[in-house]
Amino acid sequence: MGEANSTNIIIVQFQYSVVAKGIEKKLSELNFNVESVVDDIEKLKGYTQKESIYIVYLPDEIADDKLELSTFTEICHTIINNNRNMILIGEKRYHNELILKLPFLKSYKWLDRPIDINLIAQIVKDEINKTSDTGEKKKILIVDDDPSYARMVREWIKDDYNVGIVTAGMQAITYLMKNKVDLILLDYEMPVVDGPQVLQMLRQEPELEKIPVVFLTGVGSREGVARVLELKPNGYILKSTTREDLLNSLKAQFDKMK
Repeated sequence: MGEANSTNIIIVQFQYSVVAKGIEKKLSELNFNVESVVDDIEKLKGYTQKESIYIVYLPDEIADDKLELSTFTEICHTIINNNRNMILIGEKRYHNELILKLPFLKSYKWLDRPIDINLIAQIVKDEINKTSDTGEKKKILIVDDDPSYARMVREWIKDDYNVGIVTAGMQAITYLMKNKVDLILLDYEMPVVDGPQVLQMLRQEPELEKIPVVFLTGVGSREGVARVLELKPNGYILKSTTREDLLNSLKAQFDKMK
């Protein structure tokens, strides 16, 4: 047997599956670090703090069961928002239907059932290599109470940066206490704890005060921009900006840090 692989493999099941257990056994025999999470979203949220690849073993009728589809959507967002990779295993006839309902699934590896357990190890190795290739990318945290907008921005920039998402100000502080990032894209207007309050809290934390913060704002008037700049962020980006302009703005920010 070779040396143990340092990447964690988390097998996510909606209910206990003999096939999923077989995948776990096979990968363990090949010295992967493997754990299973069965029907436990809260436990899964704890695992997403680790550098891991997630194998999500889908139920037979996933596209037709509203409750299971809702659970699956929450699982995906939990994994994706923490910038983790996943492999999906499901019935071929539901693949296209799921993509229509959840278009972001196009970005992730799909394996049809029945799965050849002997091939799963090579597929996992391939995904680990892809994950390793992104290791030198700068890490950006998007803080925005609009999940749809945050995911759109993530899709725009994920090829160039490692991206995490949180949807509330206090979630950002908690995330940053556990995860190192190189820049924060911070929504200026959010309920409960808004962008200026988050920036103030960051500046009061010795471990976080030096992280560059760029405001995302929907206000483009001269007066509105002046209010944003009074807080002395590292910059601001209008929410109406294009993908190309956003990438250029981020590149300019990182160039200034060199």
